[in-house]
Amino acid sequence: MRHLNKGRSLSRSTAHRKALLGNLSQALFEHKRIHTTLGKARELRPFVEKLITKGKKGTIAARRNVARHCSRASAVKALFDEIAPTLAEREGGYTRIIKLGPRRGDAADMAIIEIVGFEGVIHTDSGKKDKDSKKSK
Repeated sequence: MRHLNKGRSLSRSTAHRKALLGNLSQALFEHKRIHTTLGKARELRPFVEKLITKGKKGTIAARRNVARHCSRASAVKALFDEIAPTLAEREGGYTRIIKLGPRRGDAADMAIIEIVGFEGVIHTDSGKKDKDSKKSK
């Protein structure tokens, strides 16, 4: 029986699950939108919303608390400098989950999780080259 067992295990150990949520939240803070499975997105949503609420406080204690979960300084900086001021007047509901349908390889339900208010922001890696640019003709 699953009495008092809240949340999804995502077929991972506790340490692996915490690391996964930390890495997904860092990617979300840096890129403002990520593609992942629906189960991971649903589990990530309350985790990220709590971090954004801490980011809205703006204190050093809150920054250290967020840094416990996000090891990359760039993600913490993005949360406190870009995301939190933009969402300062919202009381909650900082993220949105959009269902995409099944993945082709294993039919896992896919979703996009994004931060509300950053829909037009698209981050691309400038270091990566397109396949067309590699061809020399």
